[in-house]
Amino acid sequence: MNLFPRDFLWGGAIAANQTEGAFQQDGKGLSTADLLPNGILSQHQESTDKTPGIKDLAIDFYNRYPQDIQLFKEMGFTCLRLSIAWTRIFPNGDESQPNEAGLAYYDGIFDELAKHDIKPFVTLSHYEMPVGLVEGYGGWADRKLIDFFERYATTVFERYQHKVKLWLTFNEINMSLHAPYTGVGLPEAADEQAIYQAIHHQLLASAKAVTFCKQIIPDAKIGNMLLGALNYPYTCNPDDVMAAVHENNKWLFFGDVQTRGRYPGYMLRYFRDNNIEVIMEEGDLETLADASVDFISFSYYASGCASVDPKQKEVGNIVDSVPNPYLEKSQWGWLIDPKGLRILLNFLYDRYQKPLFIVENGLGARDEVTEDGEIVDDYRIQYLNDHLVQAREAILDGVELMGFTSWGPIDLVANSTAEMDKRYGFIYVDRRDDGSGTLERTRKESFFWYRDVIQTRGGSLKAHL
Repeated sequence: MNLFPRDFLWGGAIAANQTEGAFQQDGKGLSTADLLPNGILSQHQESTDKTPGIKDLAIDFYNRYPQDIQLFKEMGFTCLRLSIAWTRIFPNGDESQPNEAGLAYYDGIFDELAKHDIKPFVTLSHYEMPVGLVEGYGGWADRKLIDFFERYATTVFERYQHKVKLWLTFNEINMSLHAPYTGVGLPEAADEQAIYQAIHHQLLASAKAVTFCKQIIPDAKIGNMLLGALNYPYTCNPDDVMAAVHENNKWLFFGDVQTRGRYPGYMLRYFRDNNIEVIMEEGDLETLADASVDFISFSYYASGCASVDPKQKEVGNIVDSVPNPYLEKSQWGWLIDPKGLRILLNFLYDRYQKPLFIVENGLGARDEVTEDGEIVDDYRIQYLNDHLVQAREAILDGVELMGFTSWGPIDLVANSTAEMDKRYGFIYVDRRDDGSGTLERTRKESFFWYRDVIQTRGGSLKAHL
């Protein structure tokens, strides 16, 4: 039987702004995520009260993390991907000294994980940044943010150097092209010139974080994180094939810079053709060249198609694409394509020849609680089973795969639409979109299924479920 490697890391992935709540507790400042009460796909809020809606409490992970980590251990997790809220450490973003209460909070989480032999896998910036840096500096449009991020990154590297050995810089860094407020703190109407200039600053900040991580924690591994927006040609028309190349290059550009340390030729041409001039200072290219990531991580939920024809596009995980007639859709219209994961794994490994890590994959769906209090989520089991089968196939293909962290192992507030009703977890949280509910945790059927998958190193997966 073909099993996953013994050192393969199994677990789940969560984000601070979708789980913690306590959005102003213990000195935390406002983040951009707090001003998106209706999710990333909405315009950011300019209300006077500046409240984040349902994310104000989220699932109260801030206070309930010992209980939740115990449940993760019960499933057999060896790894938990989570993010640090930048605004808990530097509330406004430009302070000279960190907030000790915020640092102490994550000490508690990492100590709790250590008690259960679960490796923390930390994202420095997961879809949020201090609002103070947007209002005071214009977001990543200002080079000063590179220094502020460097101060934040080195602060947490030094504080947690003995507790955290796996790091990521920016979550789905390529999403800035689709949601610039969330990605780089720019208005949604910002033009490409402004967005790519801000992205350049963010790529420099990412490179500096990689360099400092390796200096401060020599035995750590630090990677990047891409939104795996794989596009197929809609037809075998060479024009459609070229359209797919162009669409994929939009997000692969970030991986190319973070891995190869330089701007690829296709991107330089795109800048020329579209009159985009990215202003660089002396030393910028050297900074990028000296900071190749140790591994490539990515999210994968769906694939799409690209075409030169003006076919109607649909939204899937923020990215618009032409729907694929050969695939089924989830309740939220995202295309379900398990084989696309194997294709993507082979493609990325062939391109970069670095270890890969699937850090997000899961199914958002409406779960029903039976009269007996059970949640039978066979649809989620099938989705994850089929994707893990394809991940195993990719390993047999020769891909070096470090691990798998399912998105939202416990129900959380969906980022795209700020809903609780769109559930991903193996653990049900009793909270609804109107904010009602007890926050009680309940194991779903998928909880026991995932436990068995981990215990058997994938031996319980079914090739045709």
